[in-house]
Amino acid sequence: MQTITEKILSTHAGKKVYAGELAVVTVDGIMASDTTAPYAIKAFEEMGGAKLWDAEKCTFVIDHASPAPNERIANLHKFMRDFAFAQNIRLFDIGEGICHQLIIEKDLVRPGQVFIGADSHTCTYGSLNAFATGVGSSDLAAVMLTGKIWLKVPDTIKVIYKGILPKNIVAKDLILALEKILGIDGATYQTIEFHGEVVEKLSLASRMTMANMAIEMGAKAGIFTPIGLQLPYEWTPTFADEDAKYIRTIEIDVSNLNSQIAFPNSPDNVHDIQKALGTPVQYAFIGTCTNGRLDDLHEVADILRNKKIAQTVRLLIAPASKQVFIDAMNDGTAQILMQAGATFLPSGCGPCVGSHLGVPGDGETVISAGNRNFKGRMGNPNAQVYLSSPSIVAKSALKGVISDE
Repeated sequence: MQTITEKILSTHAGKKVYAGELAVVTVDGIMASDTTAPYAIKAFEEMGGAKLWDAEKCTFVIDHASPAPNERIANLHKFMRDFAFAQNIRLFDIGEGICHQLIIEKDLVRPGQVFIGADSHTCTYGSLNAFATGVGSSDLAAVMLTGKIWLKVPDTIKVIYKGILPKNIVAKDLILALEKILGIDGATYQTIEFHGEVVEKLSLASRMTMANMAIEMGAKAGIFTPIGLQLPYEWTPTFADEDAKYIRTIEIDVSNLNSQIAFPNSPDNVHDIQKALGTPVQYAFIGTCTNGRLDDLHEVADILRNKKIAQTVRLLIAPASKQVFIDAMNDGTAQILMQAGATFLPSGCGPCVGSHLGVPGDGETVISAGNRNFKGRMGNPNAQVYLSSPSIVAKSALKGVISDE
């Protein structure tokens, strides 16, 4: 009678645990970025930490303001590097990629594991049938010291996607459709467990897009059924019991689902694309830990091949990792996109979080493949940000207005 979350946490707690119970669990891996690692290091040292419980299980990533845009951040990066080198911590430096892409791409998390990251989108790893969640820097420091964390076992919402997926409807549409139902806090401190014939056919990249945005509904984690998951190694799946107890079950029939778009200034302000058609845009952005993978770039290249974006639009692309960019160069995708007028940025989070490399101007409208569009999220509270799939971003860049054709 256990959900996937309850089973994984039970394995790591050494006893059966259920929703609502407090549990101390062992951790298989941890991660911090340049926005959180400096604070975690300071908290670790204040706790009397001299050596990590297991340096092999710790990863630092410089991705949020990468390369450093000013002296202050450059010194924070130096602080991270010095600590990482001293403690023999794995460090991905500027341009290597976005933390959540790298953790999966570099095989640093696997199915059935518990992974803790000092970043809210750590829930992305639930795409791998793992329990992964974000915590604050001081909580991460305690894990750095002990290798354990205490958690309240979350309740689980079961979401079943059924029907026949229409042409051109993708993972971003599926998760935005759920966002419309649950709202920005409808899953607060709960796990969203993804099921159904539709998601069972999704690639890992598509599952990552959906698990990534579980936090946009307040969820503690987003976990996929292991059915249909293809991985290049042997692994043991974790299934929910047939009589598992869920706090809520949601069924979504995708057969007539239209492309979805989140209007400013919240990810849950979701509507069918028809409501936004014709809205002028000046800035189109593809990237982030949500939609910056090779599959996404292929989707965009299919639309932009032998075409030019509108003169009134700038299209910026930040691949999710250096490897994604290398693959895009090797198969010709990068050339197609650049010839269409796109500008490639170093792999990182800069435009999404508004730290640098793509802040919009006053009064400008942005169409983004990212995960958040709160007021000021991309660096300017006087800009308007819409969220949609990479294909909608590409079509809009071509037309100069939000478009679905």
